[in-house]
Amino acid sequence: MQPILPNSIGRRSFVFRSGISLGAMAMGSMLNPRGLIAGDAKVAQWQGVLQPIHHPPRAKRIIWLYMAGGMTHLDTFDHKPKLAEMHGKPMPESVTKGQQIAQLQGAKLNCFGPQHEFKQFGQSGQSFSEIWPLLGEKCADDMCIVRSLHTDAINHDPAHTFMNTGSMISGRPAMGSWLMYGLGAESESLPGFVVMVSTGKYGQKQPIAARQWHSGFLPGQFQGVEFRSTGDPVLYVTQPKGVSQGLQRDVVSTVQSLNQLAESQVQDPEIATRISQYELAFRMQSSVPELMDFKNEPEHVLNLYGAKPGDGSFASNCLLARRLAERGVRFIQLYHRDWDHHGAVKTHSAGTAKEVDQGVSALLTDLKQRDMLKDTIVVFGSEFGRTPMAQGDGRDHHLAGFTMWFAGGGFKPGFSYGATDDLGYHAVENRVSVHDVHATLLHLMGIDYQRFSYKFQGLDNRLTGVEPARVVSEILT
Repeated sequence: MQPILPNSIGRRSFVFRSGISLGAMAMGSMLNPRGLIAGDAKVAQWQGVLQPIHHPPRAKRIIWLYMAGGMTHLDTFDHKPKLAEMHGKPMPESVTKGQQIAQLQGAKLNCFGPQHEFKQFGQSGQSFSEIWPLLGEKCADDMCIVRSLHTDAINHDPAHTFMNTGSMISGRPAMGSWLMYGLGAESESLPGFVVMVSTGKYGQKQPIAARQWHSGFLPGQFQGVEFRSTGDPVLYVTQPKGVSQGLQRDVVSTVQSLNQLAESQVQDPEIATRISQYELAFRMQSSVPELMDFKNEPEHVLNLYGAKPGDGSFASNCLLARRLAERGVRFIQLYHRDWDHHGAVKTHSAGTAKEVDQGVSALLTDLKQRDMLKDTIVVFGSEFGRTPMAQGDGRDHHLAGFTMWFAGGGFKPGFSYGATDDLGYHAVENRVSVHDVHATLLHLMGIDYQRFSYKFQGLDNRLTGVEPARVVSEILT
């Protein structure tokens, strides 16, 4: 007869009274790197619920370069000569009447022309702003630029939530969590969904909440893990002083036995999550320090990125993204928080672009040289765009038209798709929704978005929601 777990001694109480942090237990798994032994049981690695996946995938992983704050499409990737002609003149009421406007509501609306010159780059003749010299010189022929995005949210937090989860309501799973649930992880010693955040010296610093990479109603094991820019990249990943490997193993084995006993009695998915995440944490004590150690990176690679180990910059995060991709991480998201340009948009857009231009171009170049771009999707964009109307010498939030670009993993290289109107206000040609983006990315990962759901509160929930969506096949090879 199986013993009953006493209610008076909880697992948290046991760990607390033992005087050893969860991170301190991590070395135990190094004695058995293929699976943590607790009694006679092994913890299996999650292989994904889609067995088999719906169709052959074009890509294995996604690196999402998230320009948080609302990158101005009009000064970066969407050239509007007509808007330049009308600079300082009233915005036609026929364009703005009845439209949702953020901070400019009720204000006098004047046109605000592009603040930078546009050039053609590469053999494909891709047209974008001169503030991207390295991207233009090295990567224009790899980029698939979509200039007809639109979204449902006009303020930052709901727009971030919508872009990440397909809903403006908090509590739904992030796209990385959906991919982990559906496809599983390729890496045994690193999280399958990793997030890194950087900032520079331009623009307002856009707050980024951890709920943007939360697992929502999916089991907690699919939540994204943030790698911090200073100190331990993951809390408690360093082995505590004075704690021997043998002591760690004793505590780990006991805690896992208690967890497994409780899970067998109550079948709580969160206990199963805790069991699997203990094992991952233990393995990370070995894998994360090796990941963060750049000493084996050649000098020319560090110079390519402009990366300085430990500085927490976007460039260093781009190099880490490549290293994570090599090690089998499924979904990597890099936030750069400097794109909220309500004022001084000319200076700030140029400055922020300079902060990311080298890292992005280096990442694409590096992936291509390693023959990884063909099965890695790189996504670049914001939660929305900026207005063609002036907000002083800046631009307000804008949801009706903006730009994203994609590279690798089945996207057409050196290709432009869609358009906004002559003033850059409305997406008018080949409109693409956020749900369309999600559907297309899932498709390239081998998933039919219409058949991929999770039952929650009696409903079959999908990343793409219940609204119409489509795979944008025109931008795929």
